[in-house]
Amino acid sequence: MAVEDLNKKWKQVILSTSPMTPLEHCEWLNKLLMEIWSNFMNPKLSLRFQSIVEERLKHRKSRLIEKLELLEFSLGLSPPCLGLNGTCWSTSGDQRVMRLGFDWDTTDISIMLLAKVAKPFFGTAKIVINNLHIKGDLLLMPILDGKAILYSFVSTPEVRITVAFGSGGSQSLPATELPGVSSWLVKLLTDTLAKTMVEPRRQCFSLPAVDLRKKAVSGIIYVTVISASKLSRSSLRGSPSRRQPSFAVDSLQEHFDDKDLQTFVEVELGELTRRTKVRPGSSPRWDSTFNMVLHDNTGTVRFHLYERTPGSVKYDYLASCEIKMKYVTDDSTTFWAIGPDSGVIARHSEFCGKEVDMVLPFEGVNAGELAVRLVVKEWQFSDGSLSFNFRVSSQPSLSGSLNFLSRTGRKINVTVLEGKDLITKDKCGKCNPYVKLQYGKVSQKTRTTHSFNPIWNQKFEFDEIGGGEYLKIKCYSEEVFGDDSIGSARISLEGLVEGSVRDVWIPLEKINSGELRIHIEAVSIDDSEGSRGSAYPGNGWIELVLVEARDLVAADLRGTSDPYVRVHYGNLKRRTKVMQKTLNPQWHQTLEFPDDGSPLELHVKDHNALLPTSSIGDCVVEYQRLPPNEMADKWIPLQGVKRGEIHIQITRKVPELQKRPSLDPEPSLTKAHQISSQMKQMMIKLQSLIEDSNLEGISTPLSELETLQDMQEEYMVQLETEQKLLLNKIKEVDQEILNSSPSLSRRSSES
Repeated sequence: MAVEDLNKKWKQVILSTSPMTPLEHCEWLNKLLMEIWSNFMNPKLSLRFQSIVEERLKHRKSRLIEKLELLEFSLGLSPPCLGLNGTCWSTSGDQRVMRLGFDWDTTDISIMLLAKVAKPFFGTAKIVINNLHIKGDLLLMPILDGKAILYSFVSTPEVRITVAFGSGGSQSLPATELPGVSSWLVKLLTDTLAKTMVEPRRQCFSLPAVDLRKKAVSGIIYVTVISASKLSRSSLRGSPSRRQPSFAVDSLQEHFDDKDLQTFVEVELGELTRRTKVRPGSSPRWDSTFNMVLHDNTGTVRFHLYERTPGSVKYDYLASCEIKMKYVTDDSTTFWAIGPDSGVIARHSEFCGKEVDMVLPFEGVNAGELAVRLVVKEWQFSDGSLSFNFRVSSQPSLSGSLNFLSRTGRKINVTVLEGKDLITKDKCGKCNPYVKLQYGKVSQKTRTTHSFNPIWNQKFEFDEIGGGEYLKIKCYSEEVFGDDSIGSARISLEGLVEGSVRDVWIPLEKINSGELRIHIEAVSIDDSEGSRGSAYPGNGWIELVLVEARDLVAADLRGTSDPYVRVHYGNLKRRTKVMQKTLNPQWHQTLEFPDDGSPLELHVKDHNALLPTSSIGDCVVEYQRLPPNEMADKWIPLQGVKRGEIHIQITRKVPELQKRPSLDPEPSLTKAHQISSQMKQMMIKLQSLIEDSNLEGISTPLSELETLQDMQEEYMVQLETEQKLLLNKIKEVDQEILNSSPSLSRRSSES
């Protein structure tokens, strides 16, 4: 069948108004599916379902399995059979629906799991799923004038799985069946299907007219909870999720109860949650907008309605509804939700910045609607480009790749600027926030401030890591008896374009309030050297002295370790001697490496003559920004363990300086004078607030004053370094002049 014929038939179907079509055979559909399965459908579906399976495996594990890792995932070359007994179209309201049988019995599927087995078994085992049978009735619903299809099962399908147990490789248990694993996998797959694609839960398959071949990896969405209507306490009490039983009351009492309702809405997107304020009545209005981050190209925004009991801190769950959203490869976004009577609500945003309004019925209850508005502010793609407000920034070339330099050896500059609306867990209501950044194995920390809306303005430098590594952000409030976590977030740094600074507000997850403003910039090694004096590759070497370590963890049963250090510098590897039976070893060993800017990693290990060595901590040494020929002496905390520090001394040996280092293109002395002037102005402002007894307004100027003091110290150190280098250079030039002029040399010697 020609493509034109299929398109014509598809248009006839979605525009047809007949309530029911006669039973129709589907040989053509199965033939078409067979032709496109191996090269198109299988790779796309395997990639999509692999991410779903990995996410489900994190939260659902068998009692016999302590840890589970997905090694391989492929749906094979055999597609499912559709509509073996025929198919027909029906109409539900304005929605056209196709119902057809789904039967998938495949033996060439390849799903391999590596399981770390819990007690009473020990070791690892490979679990191989080599046969899968899923059978049920499927519904297809064309939406948005045929631009997309929603699909779901009518009811939970029949699922059968055949499991084999592998051997060899990293397998440590014999190739025998673990009891209960097959039934657990069947239950896991059945539950996943029931929660994601059994009516009225639906998945979406987009049919864009244009494919820009861009992979969205994250997005920023503004979610506005506008209002609710038709809320009724008696109807909401009928929700199956409510713990309290419903009671019959007369209509007058019901009307009074509805007016007395005190409700708020919690918005959930992944691990990010935000709450509206509490509003009274059966038709509350909130008009609350939240900045949300989606870490994928698809996501579900959930809205949970709660009632707060007057005069109490307790609140009760009432009902929920949700909106699913998906990036489409023509640079648009599709939204869909469950409508009244389990119908369909679908919207389409052709570009970022377009507002999408939806009125959602609450699920599982007899009354209540929620009006919301969603705006996709931007999509971020795997190549680093952004799609926002009618355009795509950093347009790719015709070859499909961006016009920026290779990321090998680049630096990532992250500036933590400020925060707002942070929370506190302190009973006195104080907040002393600081931020921890982790990128790969490197951790950095800001100073502590004393404000709910702090200002840091601190810059940190990291070596760029490939493979989609996220920048992890954790915010804490410093307390006397242990610091409190007040939120976390993560940012994808993949595909950053050099010369472009990304300015973003990041909402904190696992908390109900708080955002951080971050600047992110990628710079090449050459730019980093020229503007910041961070390295002198080819002109010198790195001298590393491994002095000692303290408070290491015990790797042996007798409470000690036999520690040594393995040093990785680019492709070079060195190691220290082994210190026997100690948690506070002393090595005093000196190692040297050519200064080529490679990452310098220290891996502290416990030596064992019979068994494999075990890790007792590692760290990364940041040396690139050290002043040349000046030794840095530091204790570095070990990562990946509960305790332990290592003492090192490191020097960047540079025989001849060919460049004048500068941390800023602006002259340091001028910058220092500017900072001093700003500090004087801040002191005047602070004195004025004290005279006016405005104690509440003092915290912000104090925080800004601390920032300026830190900046002043940094520039004064820089000024002293540049002064020394300048004096040395003057002496070298003076000596060259004397050597080049015999007469001057004689006068100098005579005097």
